[in-house]
Amino acid sequence: MTNRIDQPRKLDLVGNPVLVAGVGTGHEATLQYRVGDGHEEVTGHFNAGGGTGEHGQFQVRADVSRANFKADQLLVQVFEKSPKDGSEINVVTVPVLYGPRIVAGYYGYREHKVVKGDTLSAPAKAYYGDASLYKRIQRANPDQISDPDKVIPGQVLRIPIGS
Repeated sequence: MTNRIDQPRKLDLVGNPVLVAGVGTGHEATLQYRVGDGHEEVTGHFNAGGGTGEHGQFQVRADVSRANFKADQLLVQVFEKSPKDGSEINVVTVPVLYGPRIVAGYYGYREHKVVKGDTLSAPAKAYYGDASLYKRIQRANPDQISDPDKVIPGQVLRIPIGS
C-alpha cells in the first residue's frame, strides 16, 4: 500500500486551512505535504505510521492564509523523502479548487440541482443577488461546465458562499 489522500477529493472546493487526511507511511514515519498553484506553495511535514513500515491515518491542517495563490486550482500533495538521496518518492497529488479565489470570504458551498430551463444566471441571482456573477459558479464547477450557456437538468452544481 502506498500513501493515500482521502480528503480532499478531486476538484473539491477548499478554503483555509486546507484539510488533508488519508493513510500513509514514510521513512521514520515522516511525510511531507505541499499545497500550491505552481507560483506559490505552502509546505510542511507530519508523522504517520510507526516508522517501520506500518500505515497510519493522518489529518493535517495546512494554513495557506499567507499564500498569494494566482490560480483557482491548487495541487495538494503528500510524499516521502527518500532516505537515500532526499528525492521525493511516493508522491500522491489531488487537484482542488481554492474557494477564496472564487468568492471573497469563502467559507463553504451550497448545492444547486439544475432544472429544465435553468441558466447559470438564475442561481447567481438567487445566491449572490446579481445574475452577472454566474462566472463564480462556472469557476467552481470546471468538471461540469465547459460552456456557461449549456447546463443540463439533473446536474448538481456547487455554489461557493462567502461573506
